[in-house]
Amino acid sequence: MFNQTFDQFPKELWVATTQVATVWTKPESARDIDQYGTANPTNIDKWIDSLSYEASLALCNENRVQTQILYGEPVLVTETTANWASVIIPSQPSNKDERGYPGWVPITQLTKVNKGEWQTAETAAVIHDKVWLEAEDGEPFMKLSYMTFLPVIETGTTRIKVFTPHGDKFFPIDAVQIFKTDKGLNKGSGQDIVKAAEPYIRLDYFWGGMSSFGYDCSGLAYAAHKANGYQIARDAGDQAAAGVEVDFDQLEPGDLLFFAYEEGKGSLHHVGIYYGDGQMLHSPQTGKGIEITPIKGTKYEKELCAARRYWQAAEES
Repeated sequence: MFNQTFDQFPKELWVATTQVATVWTKPESARDIDQYGTANPTNIDKWIDSLSYEASLALCNENRVQTQILYGEPVLVTETTANWASVIIPSQPSNKDERGYPGWVPITQLTKVNKGEWQTAETAAVIHDKVWLEAEDGEPFMKLSYMTFLPVIETGTTRIKVFTPHGDKFFPIDAVQIFKTDKGLNKGSGQDIVKAAEPYIRLDYFWGGMSSFGYDCSGLAYAAHKANGYQIARDAGDQAAAGVEVDFDQLEPGDLLFFAYEEGKGSLHHVGIYYGDGQMLHSPQTGKGIEITPIKGTKYEKELCAARRYWQAAEES
């Protein structure tokens, strides 16, 4: 169940104050050309568009980026320097740290909020590709990603008032789904997981991407499950280590497919969502967009090494 859990946090929460805060391997991982992604405010569209293929590929090949957090996403801060914070992300499970995904974020992209104020009875989840958070007068304030979560203050007839790191703001009522914070989003079916990913077909791959500005392969799988009430691990290797094992002749839409080098016998490197009819929906690699592709007769047929189902396991629990 993907609910908002605050038990592990102290009385004051650190939360992201930018539309997307990129989590870096270490402070020196960020380059001058990444300023649109490391500043506050960010301009994620401009950052992604400004990077050459080689500069984008280096985020992976040079081990610069780990993951991303969305506006308002809480983190644990374990260490600070003048300009950076070492963080743990409890909402993104990882074998790198039992508390959550670790990495470094520019400290200007974080702020402290009171846990009691942040932990409201209801939460708003962005359900459109991108949505403008609005000021009280209706002026656009910040363009936010799909699956951004913010605490609800009040539900009106046309807008939802939410608590944000920048004070009270508003969403158009049709742009969000409201859920009970302690219950989480309703669980969806495998087909619902597929439907959650479909709108992002042709969106460019982005290494470490966890937002609708750009997803990597496991980020897309994570977001599609999050939208349907399931919390899965952040990385493909961890995703392959949990869930319910599925035989390849028993695949259903929404199952996760995993691929490894050396014709499936080497290190795991990719995950896709089974689409049905022998196809998968996936975010392939830098320089390509999210696509639906057949498995048979491609490199993926040779590299397929595992399949896991989270939606069935959650329904049965």
